[in-house]
Amino acid sequence: MTEPEPQENNKIERRVFFDPSTPAVRSVGRVVIVTLVILQIAVLLGYLFYWLQNLILLVILSIFFAYLMDPLVKLIRQPFKQRNLEKWMPRWLAIIISYLTVFVVLLLAISYLAPLITQQFNEFAKNFPGYSEAIRGRLFELNERYQNTSIPKEVREAISNNLQEFITLAGASVTAGVGVFLLKLVPFLPWILWIPVLAFFFLKDINTFKASALRMFPSGRWRYQAEVFFYDMNRTLAAYTRAQLISCLLIGTICTIAFYIFGVPYALLLGVLAGALEFIPLAGPLAIGVLTVALCAFYSPWQALYVGIFLLALRFIHDYITFPRIVREGIHLHPLAIILAILAGAQIGGIVGIFLSIPVVAILAVIYKHILWITGRTTLMANFLEGEPAVVPPESSE
Repeated sequence: MTEPEPQENNKIERRVFFDPSTPAVRSVGRVVIVTLVILQIAVLLGYLFYWLQNLILLVILSIFFAYLMDPLVKLIRQPFKQRNLEKWMPRWLAIIISYLTVFVVLLLAISYLAPLITQQFNEFAKNFPGYSEAIRGRLFELNERYQNTSIPKEVREAISNNLQEFITLAGASVTAGVGVFLLKLVPFLPWILWIPVLAFFFLKDINTFKASALRMFPSGRWRYQAEVFFYDMNRTLAAYTRAQLISCLLIGTICTIAFYIFGVPYALLLGVLAGALEFIPLAGPLAIGVLTVALCAFYSPWQALYVGIFLLALRFIHDYITFPRIVREGIHLHPLAIILAILAGAQIGGIVGIFLSIPVVAILAVIYKHILWITGRTTLMANFLEGEPAVVPPESSE
């Protein structure tokens, strides 16, 4: 009879190996540190933006205005450049000529359109109490209809009281909100006058600003990459500004003509508002669409339906066909990214945040792209997780 082998001989020795794709502890710590630093910088920038929001908004609007004027300045100087006569048309003189041209055109347009817009606005303000009464009357009709339903009387009365209270509070809130907005706009009027002044210096000394910024980087590869980055960012902002201006003019003209064709009340006023609000992404077109359809509903439900279909079709055609052709290059953002950026901008800065959301995201996209280009990585996290090469575990056999 043979003795059994010791139990230790039957045990199979096992080893535990980490997956080679698992980042090292030092790499994970690096990600945590970088994330905390980024969050700290974001908090500091948030406080800085809150303290200097008026000045920051003024500078941003001045930069946008400079981008709008720059093509005209280049157009004025182009014939002199082609004949080597730039000294006869210096940049500052071309800027003044472009300012005079734009302001004269604006004054002529305002002098022609202002009386008509003012007339329609006065009519709207005069009829506004009637619209409010009509809304209450229709709600009263709906209230009468469901009084004969099987809903208990106490529930119906509670719904009616809450609904009337909501309408009253909503009307008061809208009126108060408009008043507060107008009161807050008055202190900004002197700031608005500074926009063309600051834009003049941005246009005149843009090459000096660019050279000063490039001198901050050491000559060679870093300076070249900085120059490419400034060029890419300038192209992105120029494309966005140009696209927004063309979109405002295009949407304003199309809506004004269409509103007159459909017989929409206050067609010129609503058309001008549609063009102006086009500069505020998502929120502007949505506001003008709701306002126009609601006004049409007071006169004819069919007219409101036709106008609503027209505005939806116009929004689809412009967002997916005409606007990409206007932008051409510079901004390549997914529609979901645009929507999320606008919602985030609304949460952070209200109307100003919505206005600045897309250009800020576009600039961040340019920064991200250039960081990848400099580091030679396909993703930013690949650079943060870079560590020692992982050791492949030896093959084990049972």
